Amino acid sequence: MKRTIADSIVQTLINAGVTRIYGIIGDSLNALLDAIRRSGKIEWIHVRHEEVAAFAAGADASLNGSIAICAGSSGPGNLHLINGLYDCHRNRVPVLAIAAHIPSFEIGSGYFQETRPDQLFKECSSFCEVVMGAEQIPHMVTMAMQSAVANSDVSVLVLPGDVAAFEYDKTEVPEHVFHPTHPVIHPDDNEIKRLAGYLNDGKRITLLCGAGCAGAHESLMKLCAKLQSPMVIALRGKEYLEYDNPYSVGLTGLIGYSSGYHAIMECDVLLMLGTDFPYRQFYPEKAAVLQVDIEPSHLGRRTALTYGLCGDVKQTIEKLLPHLTEHDPDHLKQFSKHYAHVRKELDELATPGRNVIHPQYLTKLVSDLAAEDAVLTCDVGTPTLWAARYLQMNGKRRLLGSFTHGTMANALPQAIGAQVSQPERQVISLSGDGGLSMLMGDLLTLKQHKLPIKVIVFNNGSLAFVELEMKAAGYLEMGTELDNPNFATLAQAIGMKGIRVENPLELEGAISQALQEDGPVIVDVVVNRQELAMPPSITFDQAKGFTLWMLKAVLSGHGNELVELTKTNLFR
Repeated sequence: MKRTIADSIVQTLINAGVTRIYGIIGDSLNALLDAIRRSGKIEWIHVRHEEVAAFAAGADASLNGSIAICAGSSGPGNLHLINGLYDCHRNRVPVLAIAAHIPSFEIGSGYFQETRPDQLFKECSSFCEVVMGAEQIPHMVTMAMQSAVANSDVSVLVLPGDVAAFEYDKTEVPEHVFHPTHPVIHPDDNEIKRLAGYLNDGKRITLLCGAGCAGAHESLMKLCAKLQSPMVIALRGKEYLEYDNPYSVGLTGLIGYSSGYHAIMECDVLLMLGTDFPYRQFYPEKAAVLQVDIEPSHLGRRTALTYGLCGDVKQTIEKLLPHLTEHDPDHLKQFSKHYAHVRKELDELATPGRNVIHPQYLTKLVSDLAAEDAVLTCDVGTPTLWAARYLQMNGKRRLLGSFTHGTMANALPQAIGAQVSQPERQVISLSGDGGLSMLMGDLLTLKQHKLPIKVIVFNNGSLAFVELEMKAAGYLEMGTELDNPNFATLAQAIGMKGIRVENPLELEGAISQALQEDGPVIVDVVVNRQELAMPPSITFDQAKGFTLWMLKAVLSGHGNELVELTKTNLFR
């Protein structure tokens, strides 16, 4: 049989260490899938929606620290990839997407399923090019993979179906397809001394730390000890920084704690390390703001800086420490005490409840019962809120979510990628009822690929976080109610274990049972819809909006919602 362009692409992927591709077959992918079949070395992970393929590849790349691959057929098929690829792009994980295209000789003719993938994917990738002939192979594949790895970003190869089947010449595929590098990047000595000067002059220094602090835990503890600084953690930094950290005072932002919020607002120096925290209203107005980031383009784009530096967080701290003087502990003591008080209050809310299941209690139970090295994913909305507040990290667990792109329905697809790539680990998806139902077809992927994922459904019959936002803005809820099925019965209908929990006293046993099952399980937990999750600081506009919502609720005949909100939050 003749050797094709598809054969060369597959061999290039094999040489790069690729062992699986997530996607859905279509006729424009026929030549590629046939090459994969004949190679016998790459597994095709058949999902039910291409968006799931992209999310799964992103989770795979995030956990393994290497490139992952997804694919979609021409037109609608590869368009379905785009939301998941945007999430990979914004989470900065290396993913190669193969976007099959219509026959090359029909491009521009308005042919069936024609789109412009070379243009559509440019906004969510660092490399996006069309393969039009054998002369471009294999170097275009190697360029795509190198770009993805070097930039921790998405690369897209647009591959017309007929081109994939073209005969290929004898050019050998390189043994080393891409070249990961790990340069040491830190500011120069003069910049380090200047940064130290600002910190030595500070009296109340607070650190704001994010995902860019991965691998720098020990160095950060030394820095906090020297500066006697409380550390506020951005959500994407939670898994890397929360554990064994006596300086942590919680998160800030809309899902954070009052202790984290005030530790930032009442400092005279804020040191941002490896974070691109986006919410401007949570930055101090009068403090000196210093920022260290590996991406110089991030410096100063969220708030005005006193001084910004480019560097790896760990390397920069190691250079900085010898230049720092000891600081007074009063600022740290104040907010450590504040955080202890907040944490106590939050833990007191994680109770079984009298007649309803509180989502705080559910999340804390999952945290307490999950494996020491579990991978946990959480949907955008209230599952992310409760995960931020109640999941305990320990340096071995991983927490994945759509924390920057903020899309619904990410948790189940990311769990699929996590379980496929690391089959020996326990994987738990904290799914909202809205998020799960959006991509619910891929529950069948768990069954088909025998993935023992545990799907915990926060079933509150609503788009609950949207309802909270509407309340805070003074609007009556509209378009947020969900008429859900019994997800446990649905699971049983497709051959999976399903458990439904409505009684808070039965919840611990149900979660424990689910986690001990060998195969996939859906635990459908009916949680309190009217759970009030307060932000760390209530603004005048929010208070006004909430009061206005209460007035509108009464005047429009929805006063029963107000009564229920009061009962479930004040009389637990």
